Amino acid sequence: MNTVTQAIGPWITDDGLRVFVVLTLIIGGSAAFLSGRGLARGWRPLWRLFFYMALLAGAVRFFDYALFDGKLLSPYYYAATYLVLLAAGLLGFRSMRTTQMVTQYHWLYERTSPLTWKER
Repeated sequence: MNTVTQAIGPWITDDGLRVFVVLTLIIGGSAAFLSGRGLARGWRPLWRLFFYMALLAGAVRFFDYALFDGKLLSPYYYAATYLVLLAAGLLGFRSMRTTQMVTQYHWLYERTSPLTWKER
């Protein structure tokens, strides 16, 4: 193990930084981002994202347990996974909602950044 993995790894995940980056950030984060976009696209309320990310965090933790012999029932690692997936889901939700608002209501709103809009 290198020095960075030894210093950061135990605080983020029980398997090391590489497993956390690949499984949680890349695979789980991509699924969370797309879930957030899908919820926004269907004009679903934001509170549903919190429930779906809890389910997705459970699935990611199960894959960590099944594939890399991680701890399945650890509240700390579940919470860390949940927060990462929630951030990715919120990012996807907000980016899609911004696109919807400035596209469907172009006479009312203009885009100010990828995640915000303002009235004209």
